[in-house]
Order: sequence, then C-alpha cells, then structure tokens
Amino acid sequence: MSLYRVHFKWKEKEIELMARSLDLTHPYFVSIKNLVFPTEQKLVINPLEDEVRRTFAPADHLMIPFQTVQLIEELPDLPEGKVMPFALIDRTDDT
Repeated sequence: MSLYRVHFKWKEKEIELMARSLDLTHPYFVSIKNLVFPTEQKLVINPLEDEVRRTFAPADHLMIPFQTVQLIEELPDLPEGKVMPFALIDRTDDT
C-alpha cells in the first residue's frame, strides 16, 4: 500500500500532508482520507507542524481545491522502525 504526500497552499503557507488514501476523480478537488502524522518525539517543536496537526488531524476527509495543490508524491509505505540496507563501499581497491 502506498502513502501519498500532498503539498499545497493554505492560509498563505506551504503545507505538506501524508495520507493513505487519495482520490483525484472529483473535477475540482483532491480528496484526501486516512491522514498520517509522524509519531516520533522531537526535541525541537515546529510551530507550523503543530498547527497543521491541530487543524487537520481531527478530519476524516479533506477536499482540497486543485488550484492550491503544488505536488503529489506517491511513496512506498515503510513500517516504522524498519531497518534499511546500508551499502558498504570497499575502499581496498582505491588506486
């Protein structure tokens, strides 16, 4: 299952939301459901991220006007804490 990252303008700010469900069949809106927010604890609090969470987290379904959307990315759904392979570089062959 994919994750979608939607970049759009809202109140003169650039917003980025992650969601599991996206529907582009509506003629004027991007339909977003199943929002996903980061759960890790941070030492530095971003006020914009906090405002976005307070504003959009309670919503079950968002309809964002197409003209405000700047970019939609489809990403693989990676489980939290998954260990990614690390490619080692063999430095013994350097000449």
